[in-house]
Amino acid sequence: MTEQRTALDFEALRQASEQRDPEALANLYAEDAEVRIVNRETPPSSPHVLRGRERVAEYLRDVCGRDIELRIEDEVVGQERLAFNVACEYPDGTRVLSATTLEVRDGEISRQVSVEAWDE
Repeated sequence: MTEQRTALDFEALRQASEQRDPEALANLYAEDAEVRIVNRETPPSSPHVLRGRERVAEYLRDVCGRDIELRIEDEVVGQERLAFNVACEYPDGTRVLSATTLEVRDGEISRQVSVEAWDE
Protein backbone atom coordinates (compact mmCIF):
# COMPACT_ATOMS: atom_id res chain seq x y z
CA MET A 1 0.00 0.00 0.00
CA THR A 2 1.34 3.42 -0.95
CA GLU A 3 1.27 6.03 1.79
CA GLN A 4 -0.17 9.33 0.64
CA ARG A 5 0.97 12.60 2.10
CA THR A 6 -1.01 15.75 2.63
CA ALA A 7 0.06 19.35 2.82
CA LEU A 8 -1.45 19.35 6.34
CA ASP A 9 0.55 17.88 9.22
CA PHE A 10 -1.87 15.08 10.12
CA GLU A 11 0.14 13.91 13.12
CA ALA A 12 0.00 17.45 14.56
CA LEU A 13 -3.77 17.33 14.06
CA ARG A 14 -4.00 13.94 15.78
CA GLN A 15 -1.83 15.04 18.71
CA ALA A 16 -3.66 18.33 19.24
CA SER A 17 -7.03 16.57 19.02
CA GLU A 18 -6.20 13.71 21.34
CA GLN A 19 -4.56 16.08 23.85
CA ARG A 20 -7.53 18.45 23.51
CA ASP A 21 -5.37 21.50 22.68
CA PRO A 22 -7.74 24.07 21.13
CA GLU A 23 -5.07 26.63 20.27
CA ALA A 24 -2.89 24.12 18.41
CA LEU A 25 -5.98 22.88 16.56
CA ALA A 26 -7.18 26.38 15.65
CA ASN A 27 -3.77 27.17 14.16
CA LEU A 28 -4.33 24.39 11.60
CA TYR A 29 -7.35 26.23 10.10
CA ALA A 30 -7.28 28.86 7.36
CA GLU A 31 -8.39 32.36 8.29
CA ASP A 32 -11.51 31.90 6.12
CA ALA A 33 -12.21 28.27 7.11
CA GLU A 34 -15.73 26.89 7.17
CA VAL A 35 -16.88 24.08 9.46
CA ARG A 36 -20.25 22.32 9.07
CA ILE A 37 -21.50 20.09 11.87
CA VAL A 38 -24.47 17.75 11.58
CA ASN A 39 -25.68 16.06 14.77
CA ARG A 40 -28.79 15.28 16.76
CA GLU A 41 -29.54 18.98 17.28
CA THR A 42 -28.46 20.34 13.88
CA PRO A 43 -29.77 18.10 11.06
CA PRO A 44 -28.52 18.19 7.45
CA SER A 45 -31.21 20.72 6.48
CA SER A 46 -29.94 23.11 9.17
CA PRO A 47 -26.33 22.30 10.09
CA HIS A 48 -24.27 24.25 12.58
CA VAL A 49 -21.94 26.37 10.43
CA LEU A 50 -18.84 28.16 11.69
CA ARG A 51 -17.03 30.64 9.46
CA GLY A 52 -13.56 31.98 10.12
CA ARG A 53 -10.69 30.79 12.28
CA GLU A 54 -11.82 32.73 15.36
CA ARG A 55 -15.33 31.18 15.36
CA VAL A 56 -13.75 27.75 14.84
CA ALA A 57 -11.36 28.47 17.75
CA GLU A 58 -14.29 29.35 20.04
CA TYR A 59 -15.97 26.05 19.18
CA LEU A 60 -12.72 24.13 19.73
CA ARG A 61 -12.23 25.74 23.15
CA ASP A 62 -15.68 24.52 24.15
CA VAL A 63 -15.15 20.97 22.87
CA CYS A 64 -11.61 20.65 24.23
CA GLY A 65 -12.76 21.96 27.61
CA ARG A 66 -15.10 19.00 28.06
CA ASP A 67 -14.18 15.99 30.18
CA ILE A 68 -13.95 13.45 27.35
CA GLU A 69 -11.58 10.83 26.05
CA LEU A 70 -10.98 11.31 22.35
CA ARG A 71 -9.09 9.41 19.67
CA ILE A 72 -8.78 9.64 15.91
CA GLU A 73 -9.32 6.39 14.00
CA ASP A 74 -9.48 5.00 10.46
CA GLU A 75 -7.85 7.95 8.72
CA VAL A 76 -7.56 8.22 4.95
CA VAL A 77 -5.05 10.87 3.94
CA GLY A 78 -4.86 12.42 0.48
CA GLN A 79 -3.02 15.45 -0.82
CA GLU A 80 -5.91 17.91 -0.44
CA ARG A 81 -8.52 15.85 1.42
CA LEU A 82 -8.55 13.81 4.60
CA ALA A 83 -11.20 11.66 6.22
CA PHE A 84 -11.24 10.08 9.66
CA ASN A 85 -13.46 9.13 12.57
CA VAL A 86 -13.28 10.75 15.98
CA ALA A 87 -14.35 8.44 18.81
CA CYS A 88 -15.27 10.20 22.06
CA GLU A 89 -16.43 8.96 25.43
CA TYR A 90 -17.76 10.99 28.35
CA PRO A 91 -17.21 9.90 31.99
CA ASP A 92 -20.84 8.74 32.23
CA GLY A 93 -20.24 6.29 29.38
CA THR A 94 -21.97 8.32 26.65
CA ARG A 95 -20.19 7.80 23.35
CA VAL A 96 -20.03 10.00 20.29
CA LEU A 97 -18.68 9.02 16.88
CA SER A 98 -17.90 11.74 14.37
CA ALA A 99 -17.14 11.08 10.70
CA THR A 100 -15.04 14.02 9.53
CA THR A 101 -13.75 15.13 6.15
CA LEU A 102 -11.31 17.99 5.64
CA GLU A 103 -10.31 19.99 2.60
CA VAL A 104 -6.79 21.43 2.71
CA ARG A 105 -5.58 24.55 0.94
CA ASP A 106 -2.02 25.87 1.27
CA GLY A 107 -1.34 23.55 4.20
CA GLU A 108 -4.38 24.70 6.23
CA ILE A 109 -7.86 23.30 6.75
CA SER A 110 -10.19 25.32 4.54
CA ARG A 111 -13.37 23.27 4.95
CA GLN A 112 -14.56 20.64 7.39
CA VAL A 113 -17.71 18.56 7.49
CA SER A 114 -18.44 16.47 10.59
CA VAL A 115 -21.41 14.17 11.09
CA GLU A 116 -21.89 13.07 14.69
CA ALA A 117 -23.81 10.13 16.10
CA TRP A 118 -24.53 10.17 19.84
CA ASP A 119 -25.64 7.44 22.25
CA GLU A 120 -29.22 8.23 23.14
